[in-house]
Amino acid sequence: MNLDRVFYGNSVGAWLAAVGVLLVSVLAIRIVEKTALSRLSRLATRTATGVDDIFAHVLGRTRAPLVIVVAVFVASLSLALDPALQQVLQRAAVIALVVQGGLWASAAVAFWVERFEQRSSGDPAAVTTVSALSFIVRLAVGALVLLLILDNLGVEVTALLTGLGIGGIAVALAAQNILGDLFASLSIVLDRPFVLGDFLVVGDHKGKVEHIGLKTTRLRALGGEQLVLGNKDLLDSRIQNLGRMSDRRASFAVGVTYDTPRERLAVIADWIREIVESHPHTRFDRSHLKQFGAYSIDFETVYYVTVPEYATYMDIQQAINLAIHEKFEHEEVEFAFPTQVVYTLAGDATG
Repeated sequence: MNLDRVFYGNSVGAWLAAVGVLLVSVLAIRIVEKTALSRLSRLATRTATGVDDIFAHVLGRTRAPLVIVVAVFVASLSLALDPALQQVLQRAAVIALVVQGGLWASAAVAFWVERFEQRSSGDPAAVTTVSALSFIVRLAVGALVLLLILDNLGVEVTALLTGLGIGGIAVALAAQNILGDLFASLSIVLDRPFVLGDFLVVGDHKGKVEHIGLKTTRLRALGGEQLVLGNKDLLDSRIQNLGRMSDRRASFAVGVTYDTPRERLAVIADWIREIVESHPHTRFDRSHLKQFGAYSIDFETVYYVTVPEYATYMDIQQAINLAIHEKFEHEEVEFAFPTQVVYTLAGDATG
């Protein structure tokens, strides 16, 4: 074979050298890819961090046709080709790199969503929200890849971006409430001010969280009705999350009659303390003779219930009330109730 024979401006030897460069480039890229993927996969099994996992996952999404396109361009650099053809190969290589970058970015987002779903199996609302947001991110990546491809093909994208920008502003203004609720939903998912099952007090509204969506959060009110609150309005409000309560403060008052002996008044607070401390899940705070009321001598008691359930608190308070009633009955101390004492003056006998 005559290697000096010329075809399309290049000798046979030059064409063979270019083919060799092509094969070596493809082989070298695939070897580097397989080696890096193997090492990252082994590293991922030995570490708890997710960085090596995501790199291994992303690298595994490298597409062979795109690698070949880039290798063809690299091989063409050793040939004397027509400038127009060389420009076509260059643009094809750039497009291949842009598309591969978009695939890597999309794979990274998909991997993160999959990892989030595994860690949030008990929170389907959060999974739904993150999946929707990941779709938006991947859509944005696709749009960016498309614009870069059009720009590489010589399409004037400035006017296109200007038109899209004006249209985007109009859409954003029209859908600002929806976008506000969407980003508020993301804030709820990431910051977790509340989760499914928490009991919230939002202004005059109270209810248990039963659904966290992209636009609204739904509460089940005590009366049984469903409350639907916009996510943005919800985060702009002051939220009391009773589901995060570690213990519950309780206070109550007891009034006794004014004819109760002083020595009894001195020990009533001690009686109440003993009664409160005798119950499990309670932490006594104080009990004092607070004031002389209009028709009673009033004692005020404060204690804490160490479990947050309201039913448990009511059971304990009921038991305390019954024990106080039994103690007062045994010690012959009378509870006060609204009474009036009327004093009359005897009239003049001659009158």
